[in-house]
Amino acid sequence: MGISIPPTITESLTVDILRARAQKVIADIAHGAADRERERRLPYEQIKQLASAKLLTFRIPKKYGGAEGSVQDVIRFLIDVASVDSNTAQALRPAFAFIEDLLIDGSDAEKELWFKRFLAGEIVGNAGWEVGGSNGAIATRLKREGENFRVDGSKYYSTGGLYADWIAAVALDDNDQPTSFIVPRDREGLILQDDFDAMGQRLTASGTTILQNVLVYQNEIRKRHSEGAERTIITPFFQLYLGAVEAGIGLNVLKDSVNLVRHHVRPIKHSSAEKSADDPYVRHIVGEIAARAYAAEAVVIRAATAIDKAWENNFQDETVTQAALEVAKAQFVAIENTLKAAELAFDVGGASATARKHNLDRHWRNARTVANHNPRDWKAAVVGAWEISGEEPPRSGLF
Repeated sequence: MGISIPPTITESLTVDILRARAQKVIADIAHGAADRERERRLPYEQIKQLASAKLLTFRIPKKYGGAEGSVQDVIRFLIDVASVDSNTAQALRPAFAFIEDLLIDGSDAEKELWFKRFLAGEIVGNAGWEVGGSNGAIATRLKREGENFRVDGSKYYSTGGLYADWIAAVALDDNDQPTSFIVPRDREGLILQDDFDAMGQRLTASGTTILQNVLVYQNEIRKRHSEGAERTIITPFFQLYLGAVEAGIGLNVLKDSVNLVRHHVRPIKHSSAEKSADDPYVRHIVGEIAARAYAAEAVVIRAATAIDKAWENNFQDETVTQAALEVAKAQFVAIENTLKAAELAFDVGGASATARKHNLDRHWRNARTVANHNPRDWKAAVVGAWEISGEEPPRSGLF
C-alpha cells in the first residue's frame, strides 16, 4: 500500500496537498508499527513511502517545485508521524535538517541539485557523533588526494543511514578543522552497520558507519557552520525536532491507553465499575495522559512559531535567541509530560497491561531515549540564566 509518485511527473505542490497525502501514508505506517518494533523489523518500506510521496519536501520553495510550507507545517507533520511510529519520524531528522541548512545557507546550485533529489524521493542520512572523545571530539580524518579527498574513521550515531541514499558526515581536514561532506551510500569503503543497541528508538538505523579510505570529491565538500560563531536558526529547528518526536510519542501513548481500556483490560476486583471504561480511576488516568499529551504537543507547536518568526524577521539576533529559548522550554515540558504519560499507561490495567503483545513499554523506552539526546536539566538551567540575568544560551549546537 501507499503512494508512489514517479519523479517524471510535474506537479504543483501545496501544503494542503501534502497534508492530505500524509494522512493516507501515516495510516499505512500505523498498521503493524508496534509489531515491527517488537520483532525488530526495520521500516524500509514505510520510510520509502514517505519520501516517494514527497512528504520530506514541505519546506522546499515553490520556485524549486516544493510547497514552501512553514516550520510549523513540518513540525505538525512530524508529530503526526511520531504519533504512530516514533522510529520512522526520528530516522528522518538528518533529511529535514539538511533541507533547513540548504534554505539558510545553500547556494543556488546546491538548492537546485538537492531539492530536485528530494522531490524525486531521495533521502539524506548522516554519520554523526563518535565515541571515545570528549565533548563531541572528532577523530575521523579527511586527507587531500590530488583534487579530491580520502576519509577514514568510524561514526557511532548514524541516524537513518540504512534508509538513506546519501550520507552526510564531518571529519577533520589536514588543518584539524571540522569539514562537512556528503557521499552516496553505495560509495566504495562506506560500510553501514545495523548494530544500534539502545533500549529505545531501536528502528532508527542509528548504528555504526565505517569509512575505509572513502573517496570524497571536491564538489561533495559542504560549507560548515562554526558552532562558536554566529547563532543560527538551524539549531533550534534541530532541537525542536526532538520535541516533536516526544509529543508524537505522547499522543501514541494516549491512543494505546484508550485501546487497552476499551478492548483488553478488566476492572480491578474491588472496583465500583463493571467495565474498566467506567472505572473513575481509569478515567482519571486516561484524562491525565490526554492532558500531558496535549501539553507536549501544544508547547512544541508554539515553539515552531518562534522559529517561523525568526525567518520572517530575517534572523534578527533577538528573534533567533528567542527561538532558542522557546525551544528549550518546549523540550523540557514535552519530555517531562511524555515520560510521565508513558509511565501512566500501565495504570489503566493490571498485570495484563505489561504483556509483550501490547508492547506498551516501547513508549517509555522511546521517549527516554530521545530525551537522552540532550539533558533537559541543561535546558531548564539555560532558560533560568536568561530569566535571571539575560545570559544567552550557549552556542554549542544544542540550543
